[in-house]
Amino acid sequence: MGYYDEIAKGYNELHGDEQLKKLRIIAEKLKVKKTDKLLDVGCGTGLSAKVFDCDITGIDPSEELLKQCPFKTVKACAESLPFLDNSFDIVIAVTSIHNFKDIEKGLKEIKRVGKHKFAFSVLKKSNKLELIKEIMSTCFSIDCAMNSDADLIYLYY
Repeated sequence: MGYYDEIAKGYNELHGDEQLKKLRIIAEKLKVKKTDKLLDVGCGTGLSAKVFDCDITGIDPSEELLKQCPFKTVKACAESLPFLDNSFDIVIAVTSIHNFKDIEKGLKEIKRVGKHKFAFSVLKKSNKLELIKEIMSTCFSIDCAMNSDADLIYLYY
């Protein structure tokens, strides 16, 4: 995660507006309640706290990004989530799946720790886009797919 540690200080300036736009779309569609427990996989600097008013936990392998998070975090990778089965009402992964070392393992872990609501955004220009879509379709039943500038957003609820 050297790249993200290197750009951590300027991450929000570089990607903040774009990420917040996707988070707002997801929040509007998922109807998050204050009592919900949400896991943000690849949480970065914790921008999800600006959009979701609930109990947020974030994971990210970049220590420098995690230092900026306003909610509880764990330095971890999606492929090995340190949580019990069905721990979270909602699990989101916003523009992070293409960074997973093992996409299938990461998505299966997300499904394992989540209960019933999932949201993902995937970079349209990712050379792993078709693979990600294929693996997502084997792990989840899509309820809603949307375009958002540079990403595709998938919701399962």
